[in-house]
Amino acid sequence: MISVVDYGVVNLGSMLNMLKKIGADAQIVSTEDEIARAKKILLPGVGAFDQGMAALTRRQLAQPLIRKAQVEKIPVLGVCLGMQMLGHSSEEGRLPGLGLLDAHTARFKFDAGSRSKVPHMGWGTIQPAKSSRLIKGVDDQSRFYFVHSYHVVCHDSADVLATTEYGYDFVSMIQRGNIFGAQFHPEKSHRFGMSLLRAFAEL
Repeated sequence: MISVVDYGVVNLGSMLNMLKKIGADAQIVSTEDEIARAKKILLPGVGAFDQGMAALTRRQLAQPLIRKAQVEKIPVLGVCLGMQMLGHSSEEGRLPGLGLLDAHTARFKFDAGSRSKVPHMGWGTIQPAKSSRLIKGVDDQSRFYFVHSYHVVCHDSADVLATTEYGYDFVSMIQRGNIFGAQFHPEKSHRFGMSLLRAFAEL
């Protein structure tokens, strides 16, 4: 069972529809008690870093999430803003992140003559940095949908699962043990996103 965290700043419809399409058991959770019973957690997110962290803290979900990931070591997957909140901080805000990853989030910065624009929006490929069950079968034809102005910077290169080129190479997926992150939206990435979510469901 995948527990999808609802903290009030994300539309869960497309994610739940995709999980249903691949045959994964999924439920929405929004309380500390529900997270305490979770066996696998998916943390989605859109919008601003401080808005997301404030919502998690206000609903008293931050500490239960940290406990499930660090102590119980259940599989946790952060998506888009959810991945960024796994780190310590973000240039987008002032609040601390969950601190599950030794990383911070930075805004895309390009030279004046660069053709790359912010936000990064559209389809892109990923280049695996190490092997993982989560991206088994991913090749150079696998395309994922991105919408973001900020990206994660890992302080430990061992946490980088995959990178994507947009003006320069940035971290598009992370993994530290049981903790995973994807900067793109698997629920909007058609069969490629389905493959990744199926792999997470089977962990």
